[in-house]
Amino acid sequence: MYMLGNCKNRLINELKREGTLKNKDVLRAFQTIDRADFVPKEYLSEAYVNSPLPIGHNQTISQPFTVAFMLELLEPKPGEKILDVGAGSGWTTALLASAVGPRGKVFGLEIIPELVAFGQKNIAKYKFNNASIGQAGEKLGLPEEAPYDKILVSAAGRTYPKELISQLKTGGIMVTPIKNSIWKIKKTSNEETKVEKFEGFAFVPLIED
Repeated sequence: MYMLGNCKNRLINELKREGTLKNKDVLRAFQTIDRADFVPKEYLSEAYVNSPLPIGHNQTISQPFTVAFMLELLEPKPGEKILDVGAGSGWTTALLASAVGPRGKVFGLEIIPELVAFGQKNIAKYKFNNASIGQAGEKLGLPEEAPYDKILVSAAGRTYPKELISQLKTGGIMVTPIKNSIWKIKKTSNEETKVEKFEGFAFVPLIED
């Protein structure tokens, strides 16, 4: 346990050196939530390596740097309601649940049934009362719980996600991969958004059909 703790701290320090984990709520989440709780047991020895790892079904748990970078852009705050699309292993759902605290709420969605069960099992290790992972439906997102303060998408879409933008509060932020870029989209009004793009990333594709 001591050695694993040291590895976790080394990963956090590496991410800081790479320019992430500046946001205090995101840093606290990374300190609280252990990535080792979200990887398949055959990859446990690689849990603190700064790279993506397979979780089955042609999906991955994302590289820690990429997750930290996206959460910094998302700016999760205590008390917020957040939608996590493409929850996979449940790691991002757990990080967000830690960041928003007990007054916040996180809705994780995953389309692959086996990964829904895997993610649910993983987040149950933390006994959250403010987070869940459910089966994604035919419609993108979870409109019945909208609007959201923030939306995180962890798989790459092909086009601008209008269907998810409509589920975001005015003033809210969405962080989503589109092709090989990460987009930070701030909804400034019902008709307008402000977009920043960050290139040079690779993601598994968002299953939209």
